[in-house]
Amino acid sequence: MVAVKHHQAEAFLKSLDPRLSAVLLFGPDAGLVLERAQGLAKALAKAGQPQGEILSFEDGDLETDPDRLTVELQTMPMFGGRKIIRARTGRRISSALLKPLIEGGGLQGFLIVEAGDLKLDDGMRALFEKSPIAAAVACYSDEGDALEALALRVLKSHGLSIAPEVLTFLTSRLGADRALSRGELEKLALYVLGRKDVEADDIAAVVGDASDLRLDRIPEAAASGKAAIAVTDADRAVASGDGAQAVLLATQRYFLRLHRLRAIIDQGRSADEALRQMRPPVHFKAQPVLKSQSQAWTATKLKTALAEIATAIAACRQTGALEETLTERLLLRLSFMARSRG
Repeated sequence: MVAVKHHQAEAFLKSLDPRLSAVLLFGPDAGLVLERAQGLAKALAKAGQPQGEILSFEDGDLETDPDRLTVELQTMPMFGGRKIIRARTGRRISSALLKPLIEGGGLQGFLIVEAGDLKLDDGMRALFEKSPIAAAVACYSDEGDALEALALRVLKSHGLSIAPEVLTFLTSRLGADRALSRGELEKLALYVLGRKDVEADDIAAVVGDASDLRLDRIPEAAASGKAAIAVTDADRAVASGDGAQAVLLATQRYFLRLHRLRAIIDQGRSADEALRQMRPPVHFKAQPVLKSQSQAWTATKLKTALAEIATAIAACRQTGALEETLTERLLLRLSFMARSRG
């Protein structure tokens, strides 16, 4: 039985037990789940002799061939190295599908499953935590020392230094999601290109800048049930050069923040206390709207919304020609959910 806590995850994944054949990565930080899944898959493939092959699966990949994932995991490669299978949970890729594979213990490939925030009694968590050949690894948002370490690591890779007080200011604007935090840090490094030190003015200029706030108005409208405003503002953003995928990522970022706020409230905090705990801090002008939305959106509805957002992002990456249509459809769906009492 292996249930890896958040603070143990980095060390655990770096020195993975060779007896394991499957790892579940789960948690509210979708960017961190993705980053760890990519890193683990590459490390496992590179360690093989010959090198392993990485394959990725989502629900759509099993529509015409429901048994494909099972076949890939149970088939010994004829010439290449071990298969590293990445699978994102969904309607088809579920604990029911994976249970006979993991409990049977005959995996020829290595399975990496990516999931959202799972409850303690979730069937997928139980399956991986109880199996002697599997492990479940929690992925929660960076904060405190972990967030500072991430910032220092990224800036150092670009040859940059930062004073302790400036680092504190920087980390106050990060932490929403590993992928978003890393993106902001890379943007900051590019902004100060040619210099050695990062200053507070640099951070104020580019980390969580005005363009992000402008895009945030789109999911804010959708989360309030204002479909017409959300779609119109999205069309304007695309026409001005932001792109449909930028709108989708802003929507994912916004709903992740709303999900975290709802989670803090569900722990017994008041909405005002929860808003004060949010990192990065919520702009004072956005607090009344988020407070109202946190009452209208339950944790269950937000989990469904985040799953639909992730599906739309994946579909846009596969079918670029339809990304604007898919984005509009998602915003309409989220607006409907905001108005629904179900």
